[in-house]
Amino acid sequence: MDGSRPDLLVGIDFGMTCTGVSYANLSIGSGNVKWIQKWPGRSQANENKVPTVVVYPTNRSSPSSWGFVSETSSEQNADDKDYKDWFKTFLDPASLARAQQEDPEGAPKSIQEVEKCYEDYLRLLYRHIEFKLASDLQGASWQNAKIEFIFSVPTTWKPEVVETYRGIVQKAGFGGWPSHEVTIGLTEAEAAAVHTSIEASGIFKERDVLLVCDAGGGTTDLSVLRVTDTGSHSLSLEQLDVVFGATIGSAAIDYDFEIFARTRLEQAHSNNSLGVPPEELAWEMMKSKDFQNTKCEHGGPDDTPIFSVPIPKVNANYVDHGVAIENGEMRFSREDLQRLFDKQVQKLIALIDSQLQSIQSKLPDQQVAHLVLSGGLGHSPYVQQRLRSRYVSGGGHPNARSLQVRIAPDPQLAVCKGIVADRVRKLQAGKSVLKYRCCRASYGTICKELYNKNNQQHVGRPTTIDPMNGKLYVTQSIAWFIVQGDPVSSETPIVHNFMRKIQPGDPRRAFPTSVVVSHVEKSFLPHHMGPDAKILCEVQSDLSTADEKHFKRKNRHFWNTGKPYFKVDYQVKVVIGPADIRFELWFNGQKLNKDQPIQVEWTASVAPEPPRPVWEEEPVLKGPTQKPSMNFRGTPQEMGNKSSPNLAGPSLGMGNKSSPNLASPPFEIGNRSPPPLDKYSGGGLSPPRQSSPYSDGTAASISRLNVINGSVGRTQSPPLNSGLDFQGLHTQTPPLVSPGYPNGSNDKYPTMATQDAQNGYGNASPPAAPRNYLAGFRELP
Repeated sequence: MDGSRPDLLVGIDFGMTCTGVSYANLSIGSGNVKWIQKWPGRSQANENKVPTVVVYPTNRSSPSSWGFVSETSSEQNADDKDYKDWFKTFLDPASLARAQQEDPEGAPKSIQEVEKCYEDYLRLLYRHIEFKLASDLQGASWQNAKIEFIFSVPTTWKPEVVETYRGIVQKAGFGGWPSHEVTIGLTEAEAAAVHTSIEASGIFKERDVLLVCDAGGGTTDLSVLRVTDTGSHSLSLEQLDVVFGATIGSAAIDYDFEIFARTRLEQAHSNNSLGVPPEELAWEMMKSKDFQNTKCEHGGPDDTPIFSVPIPKVNANYVDHGVAIENGEMRFSREDLQRLFDKQVQKLIALIDSQLQSIQSKLPDQQVAHLVLSGGLGHSPYVQQRLRSRYVSGGGHPNARSLQVRIAPDPQLAVCKGIVADRVRKLQAGKSVLKYRCCRASYGTICKELYNKNNQQHVGRPTTIDPMNGKLYVTQSIAWFIVQGDPVSSETPIVHNFMRKIQPGDPRRAFPTSVVVSHVEKSFLPHHMGPDAKILCEVQSDLSTADEKHFKRKNRHFWNTGKPYFKVDYQVKVVIGPADIRFELWFNGQKLNKDQPIQVEWTASVAPEPPRPVWEEEPVLKGPTQKPSMNFRGTPQEMGNKSSPNLAGPSLGMGNKSSPNLASPPFEIGNRSPPPLDKYSGGGLSPPRQSSPYSDGTAASISRLNVINGSVGRTQSPPLNSGLDFQGLHTQTPPLVSPGYPNGSNDKYPTMATQDAQNGYGNASPPAAPRNYLAGFRELP
């Protein structure tokens, strides 16, 4: 979609138990965020969300119902129907593998079957969104209107899961018209924070620190933010720590209740037949309005010591005092329900405590002013009461002595409203509510280093001789360009400057680049490929449409001893979002959009195998010169400090053995052979009713996923051929300076080219307070 203003923004919060849809109809000049409240099966009532449920007739691939329509007895209880719910977390292969180990019969048989549930549900959701909103558009049809569909994602999803989700969303119909666009927006905790800051801005003061907890049906996300710009009538937020989450949610309470009821029913059934399988009755009791209403109101003023849940399909005279069944109803004490809640509350408190400890270690002088709760579980009176009691005087945390527990406005809608509100703000004010977010991982490229016999890190490492200059290089090194915890701008892309050498007559114009990811603390970042670094993706830059007259011919004079070649300078701009990465290819100051100029291949895998030496096709990358360095907090720091990686140059403490040397002299981009892939086989989908999404077990991997251009999610992937020379990287506003590295490799593969070596920033404006993990530039050899 072009850069013009959209007609309609639609936000989708796909939940474990329910899904919410918000929107802003900009075509009528309104930036107000509204939400869909009329759903099939509930036309006479307003419902803020629709159940995340889809039902299939037995042995049929097309669903018979979804959402509220699936709640009829003919859909829920029919013997010839498969009722699918709670499948959100199973899109993560690790969660699916755990469920399959715990309940082989009840869990989905393959990741492909889970994806089908997603796709069918989302396709029906898309049709309803079109039905409800198309007639409200002013001056454009649904097919021709510029529409942005924005999806939130949980923090617990790994990048490959996010990318799988994006593909499913598109197959379901979202973004199917040329003027429609699908984007992955904020994480759920970030969206809830944005919503709260807009709807309740009056309670926050300048530089207040917020801990936002979005506790939903399946997952709980935490985000730490600082309030800024309160005096500008457009409050902004800055993220202070990496967002993280856990599988904590209200669906686990449902699951535990179902198990509890089933245990009683099985005992009763052994004494006197119930006439219906106990597992079927337990599931229907859990889904009943009697239990759901009691659960949602638990902790409120109208609690009673005892509550009852009818046992469906059982004679009203059925009695078994041993398991508290009277007149066809099972009786429970309030303590029974409280124990189910407490399992999740204890996990939630542990998660919040961990985050407060993290803030204390990183920002010892900061006080957390507010704990903001959102989501279905966050809306529970009992959960709110427990958290207020725990943190009324800080809960033992020195940085939470004055902590106020607050409830987000419309807590169950906070996520879907927040992702749209943030986009509206960007369109109206030119900036997002969340200006900076902390990078959740470190990113870099595989490179080669000029061999130094005096460098102990080079001893015993694989080496190769560059055929262009005859020099010896160490392979499988890593040049990091983003470090975990760094503030990353929501607005400004990170710019990679590449230089490729092409032999005259060589028709190839597609250049590969391998991107590396690591999740270890920045002080432990590895210097070369190993268990703590994995290949994230392979980026193919296609310059076939670039005008060759802009290529620079080198070694063309008779006195040049080297082989003649073309030098091609281009840029790859990388936008790191909350849960995805987007790539753009730029050449000669213009964005290349035609024929998908950027191709990214993602492949999730287990931990990488030990790297295998690569003896050819690895270009050169030179080390940087000095520039002023700043630490994570923006204060001057000596690069040899043991608490942080040594990323500068030789005169800034290079070679310090206490920290990784991440900018040693000349680097080159390299490659490595891919590890084997585990692939899932097909199979029938069985109901996930008895499969807990919260059990522990062994993780699984997912099969290869290919994505072409556009917006792509971060995933781990086995490396493909990455012959690319890392030459430069910089940003405009985030406090991160990027280096330039010159070429010294063979003519088949590229070098990331330096920008203007005199100003060190090329076309970008230098950041006001640079913090250089890879600082400065050196001249080309």
